[in-house]
Amino acid sequence: MLKVGIVGTGFMGWIHYLAYRKVPGVKIAAICDKIPHRLAGDWTDIKGNFGPQGEKIDVSEIRTFTDLEEMAAWPELDLIDICLPPFLHADAAVAGLRGGKHVFCEKPMSLTTGECDRMVEASRAAGRQLFIGHVLPFFPEFAYARQVIASGEYGRLLGGNFKRVISDPMWLKDFYDPKRVGGPMLDLHVHDAHFIRLLFGMPAGVTTQGRIRGEVVDYFDTLFHYDDPSIVVRATSGVINQQGREFTHGFEIHLERATLHFEFAGFKDGPEVMPLKVLAADGQVIRPQLGDGDPVRGFEGEIAEVVRCVQNGQPSAILSGDLARDAVVMCHRQTESARERHTVKI
Repeated sequence: MLKVGIVGTGFMGWIHYLAYRKVPGVKIAAICDKIPHRLAGDWTDIKGNFGPQGEKIDVSEIRTFTDLEEMAAWPELDLIDICLPPFLHADAAVAGLRGGKHVFCEKPMSLTTGECDRMVEASRAAGRQLFIGHVLPFFPEFAYARQVIASGEYGRLLGGNFKRVISDPMWLKDFYDPKRVGGPMLDLHVHDAHFIRLLFGMPAGVTTQGRIRGEVVDYFDTLFHYDDPSIVVRATSGVINQQGREFTHGFEIHLERATLHFEFAGFKDGPEVMPLKVLAADGQVIRPQLGDGDPVRGFEGEIAEVVRCVQNGQPSAILSGDLARDAVVMCHRQTESARERHTVKI
């Protein structure tokens, strides 16, 4: 049984807690926070933009810590799960790795490439695995796309268009601070940057046009350049000022003999979904059945991947630190392109 300690009992800590309860072979053995009522099991004040609201949890068999390094030194733990704000990721991950624990850290990996490098090096030095919580590839629509592409059933991958836009998160005071959260590029678009990197490899360059807010890009459109001119990839992401549509994401992925299409939007008056469809070359419209739509399912798949890799001693091809670092690099190059208003090489 893999024993895990969760660091940070905010919204993502709660979502991870729910997912761990559904994944076999792993047990929550510890939590670390500085909020007394959370350590006592009262998580009722936790609420996010999806999933259930927090509840009171049983902590009678969970050891509680207020100090991360003390948790990292506890010999009973195998894995530390970091659900802290982004600017704390690097120091927390390094502490966990130096304590001899595998580390699963929420995205974005960190806010600078230097910190990402430090995390990867600490993992190698400790001989422990570092996982970064890019959950998107485990959401049903994205997982199905990966499966279809890998199968080769519809031929070669030719490109795609990815979208991820939210209303201004006015409740998050540090959202536009490049030293604490990173703005839309690193908090939001990094999901699609990672997925693009996973599917297509590292681009040779980017051209981004965007609106700037302070030190970060507010809303933008990026064209990713690849050496193969037949591969056309673009992404749109950022923030709109109107609160009527809180969130939307989706994709159109092009293969030689099919197009995959999906879009979801959360409006104030209810969600609207264009379910995943495979538009086949023979004119068929195929609508795969992808489960009950519970957003926590993706986190269950992500955590199952972490558990499998730790138990088998095999690195993850999806959640590796190297891949997550590349996504951060892509985001920084896009920001540079938007500011300088020209194409930037990677």
